[in-house]
Amino acid sequence: MLLDLTNYVPHLREEFPLLPLESAPWNLVAKLPQELPRLLQQLDLKEYEDRAGVYIHRSARVEDGAILKAPALIHEGCFIAAHAYLRGGVILGPQVTVGPGCELKTSIISSRSVLAHFNFVGDSIIGRNVNLEAGAVVANHWNERTDKSIHVRINGQRIGTGLTRFGALLGDGVRIGANAVLSPGTLLEPGAVVGRLQLVEQDGVELWSKSAPRE
Repeated sequence: MLLDLTNYVPHLREEFPLLPLESAPWNLVAKLPQELPRLLQQLDLKEYEDRAGVYIHRSARVEDGAILKAPALIHEGCFIAAHAYLRGGVILGPQVTVGPGCELKTSIISSRSVLAHFNFVGDSIIGRNVNLEAGAVVANHWNERTDKSIHVRINGQRIGTGLTRFGALLGDGVRIGANAVLSPGTLLEPGAVVGRLQLVEQDGVELWSKSAPRE
């Protein structure tokens, strides 16, 4: 495989030992809704409360008004604020914060990462100690394109994922500014910084709207 997942998130196997990390990250998240219930059956979950397929560590705090849909695994010390919405297969590592109004879909979030508030993260893998400021979006689907296939760029090569839904792979320590948008197929190495209101577009296809004609 052209992409070594551990170069982005070195401790992923340590935090989530049963995940099939030999798979490409986009395939890993695509299979998460089906694989997570099977993985949960192999874990010692005595310290977790089972809420109809949502396993929440007893030290985690979930505010009233949050919606958590199975399957999901919420590790120790997590905080999920009111009106957060988790769906489609979600894993939160230890001490993850999901702020008010955030939507998290089919994603793996490593320890101590923070989604501040009003974020959307879809079909993604996020490393340790990553911070998304208010309103930052990790898009997972090309709504505006006729061809909705998602590609990634690895070592200068444009690689097809074979999927129409994949968000991003964010390495440890990445910082995303307020109201920034990461387009589908974004790969950010550890420590990368995206400024406020910035658009990250990596797949190399140029789009030109009527209001912004090509020069």
